[in-house]
Amino acid sequence: MTETTHQQPPGAPRGDGNGTGTRSPEYRLVQNSLRGLRQDLFRDAFAYLPLPTRRTDGPFVRRLPGRIRSAAAYLPHAVVAGIAFLALTVGTLSSGLPGGDLRALFIGLLCALPVLATLVRPVGAFWLSLVVTPVVALGMSGQSDWPWMPGAFVGHLGVLVVVAVRTRPRTAFWMWAVTAVYAFVSDTFGGGSYYYSNGAPMLVTSAFALLVVSLWHVRHIAQQEVTAQQTVTAHERSRRTALEERTTIARELHDVVAHHMSVVAIQAEAAPYRVENTPPELERAFATIRENAVAALTELRRILGVVRAEDYEAPDAPQPTLADLEALLVNVRDAGLEVEKVVTGAVRELPQGVELSAYRIVQEALSNSLRHAPGASARVEIGYVLGGLGVRIVNGPAPEPSLVKPSPGAGHGITGMRERVTMLNGEMTAGPTDDGGYEVAVYLPVATVNEGDV
Repeated sequence: MTETTHQQPPGAPRGDGNGTGTRSPEYRLVQNSLRGLRQDLFRDAFAYLPLPTRRTDGPFVRRLPGRIRSAAAYLPHAVVAGIAFLALTVGTLSSGLPGGDLRALFIGLLCALPVLATLVRPVGAFWLSLVVTPVVALGMSGQSDWPWMPGAFVGHLGVLVVVAVRTRPRTAFWMWAVTAVYAFVSDTFGGGSYYYSNGAPMLVTSAFALLVVSLWHVRHIAQQEVTAQQTVTAHERSRRTALEERTTIARELHDVVAHHMSVVAIQAEAAPYRVENTPPELERAFATIRENAVAALTELRRILGVVRAEDYEAPDAPQPTLADLEALLVNVRDAGLEVEKVVTGAVRELPQGVELSAYRIVQEALSNSLRHAPGASARVEIGYVLGGLGVRIVNGPAPEPSLVKPSPGAGHGITGMRERVTMLNGEMTAGPTDDGGYEVAVYLPVATVNEGDV
């Protein structure tokens, strides 16, 4: 078979197979402009957008009396009403009709109606002003202005300014462009019987007014950005201050705790040599105390290094997992807690975060048992289930009487466990049991990987 290649003639637009070709930058510019025009002046042109009230927490308004300050919130509405009243007055007096003629009042109302419409439908008010303009011109007698009679001139100029304030600079440009097109078409096709066209004065006056409004918009947006940046800067400053305070507290905590733990370790190591014929059980107890003190000092220095140094690198030593749980239980048994471990389900390797969190939860729960229920027995249950890991630690009540008194805690242990469980989107319950003990039950979900996802 021979393959036929179709070559486009020179100058033909290159397409992508879907009927759309590579457009020139000029074409894309025009297309984006028309899209902006459609979005600003045609899409939802008559949407209901009531004019919001003015803020009353400004440096000047907040010094006013209460009733006047409440009324100042409607200052924008009063300004729009004043412009509408001016358009009504000018349109009525310049109508060229007798004073008692109701048509003069009707013309004035037509001039004021678009201005009032800016209170609720700003873009629709602009189109309404363009429709009202020729109606007012045809209803007046003895006038030489075209296409905007005096009342319509004031009304349309007011509409442009109010809508520009309520929208954005791009909308102001499109309104001015449409007004220019309207003036050109009116002068070309409808101004034969009039000897004065005020299209140019309208375009020049509205251009200056809209330029001022656009500059106000730019300044207002810049102020908002500066305020937002100042807010972020203040938040970062307060956060940095809090971190510095935490670092200071961590250093002080290290100095205090490290000193006492070092004393405990030294005394535990020296104690067997101060007593003759020390029982082996006592020697093992002192050795366990020293090992725990040294381990606590190592962990304290590691955590303090994370808090104090910005460029701190985690040590290469692996974090504990459920495989290290047996060593933890041996340590706890040496401290006097009878603990039993039960594992159900198919043991498998879990994500490091789940393994570490489960180990820390068991560690904290057993520490709470030692602290709050000395002499009690505990049970650790690890359940490998489909889709997650179940952990349950339950201890019985402390025996009565007991030679070791319970040690009160700060209550941060349960909070820390909940934070770990929440971080992994798990579930946790903790509370006393019916026999006077305490139970902590945790479920940590583990996402399963399907063969098709690999």
